[in-house]
Amino acid sequence: MEKIKKEEENGSGCGNGIGVGSGSGNKARRSKIDKQVHLINKEQTKFFVDASGDKQSLDLIFDLLARCNQKPKGREIIFKDICLLALPKITDKDIERLQESSLSEMEKVQRALEEFNLNNGTNLELGEFLVKKLNIN
Repeated sequence: MEKIKKEEENGSGCGNGIGVGSGSGNKARRSKIDKQVHLINKEQTKFFVDASGDKQSLDLIFDLLARCNQKPKGREIIFKDICLLALPKITDKDIERLQESSLSEMEKVQRALEEFNLNNGTNLELGEFLVKKLNIN
């Protein structure tokens, strides 16, 4: 934890450092209309990828590296090379998929409620919406 805090302080760690270990103890809920703002540190020069919890992704990375380095000459191809080649190929559809995968289950339910209210001109609360969708009497 000490290492993470140190990296956040000097701006070399990954992430934006907002809300991480703030220790303020304020447990007040955010307003529904408040949007979470993600600040990007443009001075950040190092990014870290932790694939230790995802064996499938780790296997994919090692397989790509092994295939890229099956050559008689040239320098060793590293993960950075693969990332820099792949990043420009990310499309708007890929970005939408990434955004969708970042939503929690509750955020997906909340989004469905907002879409339902907008499409039907209603103003249902979450409980009323769930009763209606699940056909509970």
